[in-house]
Formats: sequence, structure tokens, C-alpha cells
Amino acid sequence: MNFLAHLYLSGDNPQVQIGNFIGDHVKGRDYEKYAPAIRKGILLHRKIDHFTDTHPLVKESAKRLKECYGRYSGIVIDVFYDHFLGVNWNSYSSMPLKKYVSHVHQVLMRNYFKLPGNVKRFLPFMVKSRRLETYATKEGIERSLQIMSNYSSLPDHSRWAMEQMEDYYRDFDQEFNAFFAELRAMAEQELLIDDNKK
Repeated sequence: MNFLAHLYLSGDNPQVQIGNFIGDHVKGRDYEKYAPAIRKGILLHRKIDHFTDTHPLVKESAKRLKECYGRYSGIVIDVFYDHFLGVNWNSYSSMPLKKYVSHVHQVLMRNYFKLPGNVKRFLPFMVKSRRLETYATKEGIERSLQIMSNYSSLPDHSRWAMEQMEDYYRDFDQEFNAFFAELRAMAEQELLIDDNKK
């Protein structure tokens, strides 16, 4: 899953949200350097990633992108699935997406100095462009894929990827919603288990 889903699956605790947001940028046992609630978010991020990477519905979605993306197909599906979370947002939250994104921006900027260096570098641009909100549009998804290809090893096939999204839009949407119901239940259970250990 990508940024929007990770933040949403963190529940209402801002520190858990921070940990889940920075999860990709905290390697190995470095999570132990953070406060307990942020650690909880980092570890939840890893569980979400594992659940996603091994789920049959996600693999089914990724098959449609293998031709051009190969082993990177799952990364593109992470971005696609954030689109379908944005499109279906009202089914998952009573808070409008625009308001939710503004709230998350406030949380992240208030905790700016707790973030890893590379997150500090891209966060202001992400906030200014309201990228999390643009995930709900096809244009926003294409732009995100272009940005990722500029700053990572992701191949630049964003136009082709959007053609696949268009051709199989209903299939991706159905797979996302079925998968996300399971992922959401898993994340909620993890948060409860961790809370009960305190």
C-alpha cells in the first residue's frame, strides 16, 4: 500500500500515523530509536506490507502490469490501490478526504523534526501539491508514477500503466475493495493487540 492507505490504517493516534508514514525509511532495528507509539506505527507498516505483498488478490491485480513492469508491478499496484481508496473514501471514512488530508499534513508538519532526513526533504512538496488528495484522480496517479520513476528505479511506463487502469478499472476496483476489507480488519486487530499489551 502507498501513503494514503498506510496513514488511514494507523487509526487516530498521530504518533502511530507518523511511524506508519515513515516505515519505508526506517531499516532493520532502527525502529527501536523511536518512541513507543511511533515504533508501533513502523512495525504496523511492515505487517501491512507483508500482508499486501503475499495476498492473492494483489497478485491478481499485479499480473496485468507484468508485461512492462515485471518485478515492479506490485509497487504500481500500491499506487493504484491508493487511487481506489481515494475514489471509495466515503465508504471508509466519515471525514471528507480533503479534510483528512489537511489533518494529516498538520500532524506530519508538527512532528517534522522526528522524521528521517529523506522524508523531511520530500514532505514539503507532498504537502504543497496535496498529493495524497490527488490520488483520487487518474491524473494524480499518473503524476505520482512519473515522480517515482524520476527518483527511483521504477521504469517510466506511466502512460501504459494508466491505459491498463482504464482497461481494467472495474476489476482493479473490485479487487481493491475485497482486499482492503481484509487488510483493514488485520490492521485494526494489530492495533488492538498492541494496545492491550500496555
